[in-house]
Amino acid sequence: MQSLRGKVVMVNFWATSCTTCVHEMPQMVQTYSKFKDRGLDFVAVAMSYDPPNYVLNYAQTRNLPFKVALDTQGDLAKQFGDVQLTPTTYVIDKSGKIIKRYVGEPSFAELHQLLDKALAT
Repeated sequence: MQSLRGKVVMVNFWATSCTTCVHEMPQMVQTYSKFKDRGLDFVAVAMSYDPPNYVLNYAQTRNLPFKVALDTQGDLAKQFGDVQLTPTTYVIDKSGKIIKRYVGEPSFAELHQLLDKALAT
């Protein structure tokens, strides 16, 4: 995460077995595509219980354009306050401060406004 300092970052905890996660993923891809040229970085963190081969297959077959991390030991989930529910998405500002946490699918219109504001500063 240290390499992401100075950037606006979205961290999305998800699982291939989570229907809401799978449903929202195309909109996450659209959001990333819309804001990446303005400096947005995105990491999709697969939960520890998600089989790595399922995650890799999902990421490859859908051509996910952002980083996908396997949290095999659950360490990243613990660092973000012991994430249990998926999807859980964090928006982190350029100084590394969490400015928003969404549990469940976010309102993408609201999320886009937040990202506009965070990327403008």
